[in-house]
Amino acid sequence: MKLFTQAILAGLTLGFAIQAAQASDLADQIAKTKVIRVGTEGTYAPFTYHENNKLTGYDIDVVNEVAKRLDLTVEFKETAWDGMFAGLNAKRFDVIANQVSPNPERAKKYTFSDSYNYSRAVIVTKADNDKIKSFADLKGLKSAQSATSNYTALAKQNGAVLVTVDSLAQNLELVKQGRVDTTVNEQIAVLDYFKKHSDVGLKIAVKSDEKTGSAFTFLKGNEDVAAQFSKALAEMRADGTLKALSVKWFGDDITE
Repeated sequence: MKLFTQAILAGLTLGFAIQAAQASDLADQIAKTKVIRVGTEGTYAPFTYHENNKLTGYDIDVVNEVAKRLDLTVEFKETAWDGMFAGLNAKRFDVIANQVSPNPERAKKYTFSDSYNYSRAVIVTKADNDKIKSFADLKGLKSAQSATSNYTALAKQNGAVLVTVDSLAQNLELVKQGRVDTTVNEQIAVLDYFKKHSDVGLKIAVKSDEKTGSAFTFLKGNEDVAAQFSKALAEMRADGTLKALSVKWFGDDITE
């Protein structure tokens, strides 16, 4: 039994040593090559997509700025979302920059930088509507919602009278026409719509306090590199660069 226990402890020690070596490998690799390989879709506007045959987007700008501050060259590896985590697992690239939200299940296999933007529910009204100050104010009001959206459930929980339509664009059009009072939807999607339709005559009246972050994603064991990314993000947040990139792409700050 004693020998068996010693064997288990030896195995655990070896496992931790291997994990530490893997972390050092990536840190050493990027220190030597000055290259970070980034997995991204390239088909997910406005975060990562092609314009005039050039890869661009919010996530692309953020990871390029982080790399610049770390004195690294970015090598993008465009990958379909369905194969993104498999690509990271196979070490075809070092990090994912593609609006990945950390969660407990992912945290079992991956490590994350600090978040560089946040998603939250918002209430949208006509620009001249000053009556809605909180989610509680939805009670009894008509709200245009897609049938299966999580935001529909939130509107219903707060007492809104649901008017069901198919898409965000239709939701917002009904608000603009005055046929409903509001819609409850996702902030980034709404801001992207506003950016493309500057004369829409609508506004975000209320933002939820609950939010979900998006972070750069590394294989477990690469906490040292993730920490370097987080440090660069903290500097970008402090000097206003991160907010400026958000305003560039969305017309508002989604980084707080």
